[in-house]
Amino acid sequence: MAMTILPLLENNYAKAATAINVDLVESQITFPGTEGDIKAFSARPKGNSKLGLVLVIHENRGLNPHIVDVARQVASAGFIAVAVDALSPFGGTPEDEDKARELIGKLDPAKNLKNYLAALEYLRSRKDGNGKAGCVGFCWGGAMSNQLAVSDPKLHAAVAYYGMQPKAEDVSKIKSTVMLHYGGLDERVNAGIPAYEAALKENKIDYKLYVYEGVNHAFNNNTSPTRYNEAAAKLAWGRTIGLFKDKLSY
Repeated sequence: MAMTILPLLENNYAKAATAINVDLVESQITFPGTEGDIKAFSARPKGNSKLGLVLVIHENRGLNPHIVDVARQVASAGFIAVAVDALSPFGGTPEDEDKARELIGKLDPAKNLKNYLAALEYLRSRKDGNGKAGCVGFCWGGAMSNQLAVSDPKLHAAVAYYGMQPKAEDVSKIKSTVMLHYGGLDERVNAGIPAYEAALKENKIDYKLYVYEGVNHAFNNNTSPTRYNEAAAKLAWGRTIGLFKDKLSY
């Protein structure tokens, strides 16, 4: 029975690739971090147009094929997408997901935040970009999206999928538009919604908050058969790209 259930619980990266109908320019890049170079995957549509910039932030499994696919989807929508490997200080994301989760827990939070802030500065410095940067993160990365909204006053848009919320007293620092996606069944993360929303309203932050009823944490991850919900994922993704087109495009 255990061997029957296991494939249902594991992520299936063979399903990670979403059909992309746009020619993309892809590369592996590095930029300076707090302690050495940070590795990242970069993608953008072919052409000479200066485009909006999107930082893609992975879950607690590191930079895996699913997140690379998400970056490709962002790029195919008309943006420069960069997906950072937060585990670069440990040499990069290992293939073993359990090891990756273990290493995520060993990251220094302050240094990790600085690395993501450096990633946003790298994006803004790109000559093929228009200088307008946003971010989108999932789970662990959703929490980081919220932290970047608090920590970077130049950020234009921050999208958090089922991410832990920042401290209410820090919400006044947010200058960007914030979009929040939650699964209705995700009780642990959702417990923080009321305080966060109250702080967003109190500080008159431009925000949109969506709760997708009947779906789980990680409902956007199409490599996780036990959690993925196609209808909710498509609806949330359309809203996400719509926000980026509104805030990051000329």
